[in-house]
Amino acid sequence: MRFLTTFNAVAAAGAGSLLSGAAFAQGLEVVGQPLPKLTGFQPAATELARDLQGLDHMILIIITVITIFVTALLVWVMIRYNQKANKTPATFTHNSPLEVAWTVIPILILVFIGAFSLPVLFKQQEIPVADVTIKVTGNQWYWSYEYTDNGVNEDPEAAPIAFDSFMLQRDQLAQYGYEDSQYLLATDTAVVVPVGKTIVMNVTAADVIHSWKIPAFGVMQDAVPGRIAHLWFKAEREGIYFGQCSELCGKDHAYMPITVKVVSEAAYAAWVAKAEAGDVMLSDAELSASVQVASN
Repeated sequence: MRFLTTFNAVAAAGAGSLLSGAAFAQGLEVVGQPLPKLTGFQPAATELARDLQGLDHMILIIITVITIFVTALLVWVMIRYNQKANKTPATFTHNSPLEVAWTVIPILILVFIGAFSLPVLFKQQEIPVADVTIKVTGNQWYWSYEYTDNGVNEDPEAAPIAFDSFMLQRDQLAQYGYEDSQYLLATDTAVVVPVGKTIVMNVTAADVIHSWKIPAFGVMQDAVPGRIAHLWFKAEREGIYFGQCSELCGKDHAYMPITVKVVSEAAYAAWVAKAEAGDVMLSDAELSASVQVASN
């Protein structure tokens, strides 16, 4: 895996430079946000995202080498075997060693790619034990969240944390601490999770198929009515991360974004205490909280 790790480092360095001047909203750095006129990945904020970006870069190099080789081969054949350069064409019909080679070599390339891609896939699909469990429900056209296990309060009598999340209109952005560039990305309420903890999302839908996706986390899961699917991530950096519904779900598909705020354990504990009382807005008071949370 050392080969893949090298590409992870390159991908992270390149992506980080794109957002070196990231804006701040509500006291948190905006880390995972698409930017105009730029290409490439957002900064990887999880191990899953680093693996995916490294795999993409590795495959891109392999494909580039193959494309250059095939193009050069075509050019060479056109020059060497055109009618002027080759007056008398050969009469053979096949070449067994060549046919074996162009069958075996692609197989070896695919096996090489699979040796790196399958572990990445298995890591995504093997759901670990959660520190925080959140149920996500896609609706036309907004998201609903319920913290079925908030990882802080183990009292079964405690009120559940549940809320809906709607896209902010352009004239509401400043009120919630966002910039105009975050229109179509920012929501009135946000998923709040602690940094460095394993978050498991149980994803479903109430009407049609939706898809919950955060590019900087390297996660995307279709939300299918009547079924519960799972995804997990462990954010390594505090900040605000944006995502969007990634499955065509009707006329307002483009208007059901996702906002995730990754905060310190202390800030998360303070937010949970307030959210259980019905106030799910993350405030500057929570972000500067001095509450100490015992590690799991």
